[in-house]
Amino acid sequence: MKDISKELLKELVRLDIKHEDIETAKNIIEVCPDAAATLENPLITSDEKRNIVRKIFPQSLEHFIIHSAKSGIISELDEIFSEYEEILLEKQGSIKAIVRYVTPLTEIQQADLRKFIMKKFIRDDVDIEYKHDPDIIGGFILNAGDIEYDRSYRTSLREIHETLQNRASEAAEKISEDIKSGDIISILKTEVKDFEVRTGATETGFIVRLGDGIARVHGMSGVMYGELVEFETGVRGIVQNLEEKSVGVVLLGDDYGLTEGSSVVRTGKRAGIGVSDELLGRVVDALGSPIDGLGKIRADDYFPIEREAPGVIERKSVNVPLQTGILAIDSMFPIGRGQRELIIGDRQTGKTSIAIDTIINQKGQNVICVYVAIGQKSSTVAQVVNTLKKYNAMEYSVVVSASASEPAPFQYISPYSGTAIAEYFMSKGKDVLIVYDDLSKHAVAYRAMSLLLHRPPGREAYPGDVFYLHSRLLERSSRLDDEHGGGSLTALPIIETLAGDISAYIPTNVISITDGQIFLESELFNSGQRPAVNYGLSVSRVGGAAQTKAMKKAAGNLRIDLAQFKEMEIFTQFSSELDPATTDLLNHGHLITEMLKQPLYNPLPHYEQVILLYAAQKKLFEHVSPKELKEYKDELMSYIRSYGQDIISEIEDKKILTDDLMERIERIVTAFEE
Repeated sequence: MKDISKELLKELVRLDIKHEDIETAKNIIEVCPDAAATLENPLITSDEKRNIVRKIFPQSLEHFIIHSAKSGIISELDEIFSEYEEILLEKQGSIKAIVRYVTPLTEIQQADLRKFIMKKFIRDDVDIEYKHDPDIIGGFILNAGDIEYDRSYRTSLREIHETLQNRASEAAEKISEDIKSGDIISILKTEVKDFEVRTGATETGFIVRLGDGIARVHGMSGVMYGELVEFETGVRGIVQNLEEKSVGVVLLGDDYGLTEGSSVVRTGKRAGIGVSDELLGRVVDALGSPIDGLGKIRADDYFPIEREAPGVIERKSVNVPLQTGILAIDSMFPIGRGQRELIIGDRQTGKTSIAIDTIINQKGQNVICVYVAIGQKSSTVAQVVNTLKKYNAMEYSVVVSASASEPAPFQYISPYSGTAIAEYFMSKGKDVLIVYDDLSKHAVAYRAMSLLLHRPPGREAYPGDVFYLHSRLLERSSRLDDEHGGGSLTALPIIETLAGDISAYIPTNVISITDGQIFLESELFNSGQRPAVNYGLSVSRVGGAAQTKAMKKAAGNLRIDLAQFKEMEIFTQFSSELDPATTDLLNHGHLITEMLKQPLYNPLPHYEQVILLYAAQKKLFEHVSPKELKEYKDELMSYIRSYGQDIISEIEDKKILTDDLMERIERIVTAFEE
């Protein structure tokens, strides 16, 4: 509150204005906004303003209102009056309570209720308002301060209904199909007999402002950040802002039927998602509800969407490779299980394709895949799902979709929901791969939500806590030690840049959080180099630790060779005569560049990558022209699959390139050429 507002509040306390006069003044300001505007108008004379105040405001407040008009804060009077009313209540030791009933309470019941409230809130007096409410069927509901005591029949019946539904679903799994009707009746009788009406108190609040999927709620002083709350229409929300006298709640559904004054109840639970093995092969929304039309998904467990990342003690080093099947990545920027590797680049440079290729390559690798589509078009998500089905990848995958048409809160929670699903499988000791496509749209959704919550924008108009937004998400990716289950969670976040600017706010944030990045360049993509990986700006901070010994030996100095080739190509582009050494270097570079080109949805198995890389390193392809290389590679691998199964088996089983194995590879390549 501003200094002038504080001074006016002190003036009200000094004048000791009655509560009735304050209520009258508040009603006048609310009903006659023109009067407030007139009093603030500098063109109106002081005498005219004084006459207006004398005619419509209580006499005890005349001087106060005139002074407020001179100070130019008539619009803030409502807040000042509310503060003064709270001071009055504190001063008088009184509290306001509302009782909703069907059958009127007797005088004895009213007296007992008054004593209970005075004892509960340690007050000398209580102001109780009684309201007839036939909707509660029977019993009563008491609202006092932030607390609600619900002893209504409506709530009791709803709880009986929910309990019976839960027990019925449990019984349906345990009891055989030929169960007798008498057994069902006995279960129902037992439940009704054993049911106890809830007598505990629930902390409640009410909406003071509503709009754009955000509700400002007064009350619920003990609510937690990230807690799930329930509105009177049944729709739920997540608490995102904690302020002195109100909280900002993000709605997870339609606000139809909600108005200012609608009640909100705490659930005491953190926002979470129901998880089970039935999620595999399914497409779900940000709340875990199926959207693929294949029926309901039974939940075996409940995982919070926001969860503390595993500590350092619980983790072990990343040294098991997660093969992407993409030769350029597995050879130079290897990804390990438990690593976080950023895929970054402009729009339409093949970022999603790399992620989908990686998911397809996990077939038979005992890896569960979770693909989170954030702010994508529904048609794009449908294409991804169809591609995964086509290559039989959906049987070990889960797709979480929060499309562009859905509200910002759904796009905001979707990556956290996807991570909760991934953590469920990781908790069972499995290796999991999660793709966030993409976190740029996630940041935009968070920005929209934050501005609606009245959080101050920061650099590049993003909230100051957007780094924490992504860090607490990506830190959950790890490889656990055997004592904690031995599972792993590998993250492939995707970031979209503008004109290749990786120094912008969001890209630099995520680069600093992850363990490396694969940078895709528009120029390379348009020139036909696909995947369009920039070998200079891409890096893996785990490096050779996430490669097999065979891959490490076969790749050799591939990255250095490519760097020398690129530098020499730029240096010699205007030269007409080249010496033999330079010509050999350029020819070798062109062949390697051509070899690293890879068609869409065609991941290469580990043994094929090792053989091709070793053959290229030994310059066994030098006699082949770049245009013929693709056909040559395909025929060579077909020949090796037919006559070199012993070589393939040894590479896959031992993951080592011995001298004997290298000789056999050279011999079979020579035999193929002959």
